[in-house]
Amino acid sequence: MTQDLAHKRPYLLASLIAGISFPATWLFLPLEGGLIALVWKMAAVGLLVPFALHRHHVGEFVPLAIILAFYALGDGLIEFSMVAGALAFAAGHLVAIWLYFRHRRVGPTFSQKLLAIVIFLLTPVIAYGLPPTTDEAVQVAAYSVILAAMAAMAWSSNFPRYRVGFGAVLFVISDLLIFAELGPLANSKVSGIAIWYLYYFGVLMIAVGVAQTLVKRGHYPEGEERD
Repeated sequence: MTQDLAHKRPYLLASLIAGISFPATWLFLPLEGGLIALVWKMAAVGLLVPFALHRHHVGEFVPLAIILAFYALGDGLIEFSMVAGALAFAAGHLVAIWLYFRHRRVGPTFSQKLLAIVIFLLTPVIAYGLPPTTDEAVQVAAYSVILAAMAAMAWSSNFPRYRVGFGAVLFVISDLLIFAELGPLANSKVSGIAIWYLYYFGVLMIAVGVAQTLVKRGHYPEGEERD
């Protein structure tokens, strides 16, 4: 299976290796000022960009690649500035909202609508209550409006909910844990691991779910081989 993945999806395999192994770098590589650790971190999601474009470099695969590129950029910038990182992630979320809107679900059920509304309304409220200061609370709540809109649109899209929608929810939980580290989880020794894996696997589920769905729907260049 690994050999087959390496042959057909080398960038996906490389991303998995980088994403799963990244927390191990905390044991022997200092992230602050450590170029190797920084590149390792950005590679986890960054390698999903060529995965999205591999043999599918037109159409809807382009915005997917842009989303992933902004997320990878955010992974790097957040180590230097929380605000800069948040701006990069927010840009990725805005492109994702546009993509999910283009693929919105026709005739969603009441429960699907309700959950999307709950995600959108509850996320900023929870985020606001986590930081210790009002200024920080306002900042994270403002960012969380965009984050919540992304997750709500992902859940409301016609992409697979239990891959793309659930992946977006994992992203939300990861960010809420980051905000909690400003307050109630400030002294936690395990939150960092949870944040990373929730975020990485959330983005992975989004990337794979969207890409596979686009291929099945025929969003690939004429004459290009199906997977």
